[in-house]
Amino acid sequence: MITPQSEEIEENKDIFNRLVLISGNSNLELAKKISDTLDIPLANSIVSKFSDGEVRVKILENVRGKDVFVIQSTCPPVNDNLMELLIIIDAVKRASANSITAVIPYFGYAKQEKKVSGREPITAKLVANLITVAGANRVVTVDLHAPAIQGFFDIPVDNLYAYRALVNAFMEYIGKVDKDSFVILAPDAGSVIRARMYSEKMGLPIAVMFKRRPDIEEVESMEVVGEIENKNVIIVDDMVSTAKTLVRAAEKLKAMGANKIYALAVHPVFSSNALELLDKSPIEKMFVTDTIPLKNTNQKIIVSSISNLISEVIKRIYLKKSISELFD
Repeated sequence: MITPQSEEIEENKDIFNRLVLISGNSNLELAKKISDTLDIPLANSIVSKFSDGEVRVKILENVRGKDVFVIQSTCPPVNDNLMELLIIIDAVKRASANSITAVIPYFGYAKQEKKVSGREPITAKLVANLITVAGANRVVTVDLHAPAIQGFFDIPVDNLYAYRALVNAFMEYIGKVDKDSFVILAPDAGSVIRARMYSEKMGLPIAVMFKRRPDIEEVESMEVVGEIENKNVIIVDDMVSTAKTLVRAAEKLKAMGANKIYALAVHPVFSSNALELLDKSPIEKMFVTDTIPLKNTNQKIIVSSISNLISEVIKRIYLKKSISELFD
């Protein structure tokens, strides 16, 4: 017996019969969630290494004339995952795919988007060139560290925003937010636009922290503009690497009379001893997404998946529908 539901499933399969999902090894868990949401299995492929450490890729399904989406975060180990992405794209291009979209939830090397001093590379631009030359026709990424990186590509780039997933997770945890007792903190001047998104979503005021950096991963001084005393502070950022700056910011806020401190960050890089620092910090809870897989975590970390967002964007790209209206 054919039910209306089964007819709809068959119809969807017909609609998406030219859509192919391929995943590298960087974030298989997220790729599987996207696959389950779309009800499209990940293509059979071999992504491994030869005995000498070189990346080996073999696509085991026919992709000729198909619209292929390669899901691969370029998170640590950054160079291995980047090479996997480039080689998968090259393999798909040589297999005569109709289009290739690189879905890069976390875009590595994004911090190296400008020259800070003489004789430095602009590595983010180099990576953009590599992805384009490899054969990608489009890039989908999430919360680029520097939105200007979109201009490094000569192909379309969709920079998605994960703030809704983080806000929903925070609201689910905290319950009702008293607008008189909470404030959103932009951890630096470059984060003000991002903080405004959270502010508009939650209806909360903004404070801004200004930092002086002698080095890219070091902070010399911090000053805050905005009302902090007796407030619950929500620090929002795009990523957390070593967590040193975040923890120092939390300690500074506590010294200024803040009550509870929370942190919302899209990309949990968590390098070095970041988790240990967070565990000992004044931060009550930290909310992150699964753009980067977490092998280890602690009771302070709450992970919210962005698989639904990426799945919807993949559908819209395939069906040639608007993506920007998702964020309007």
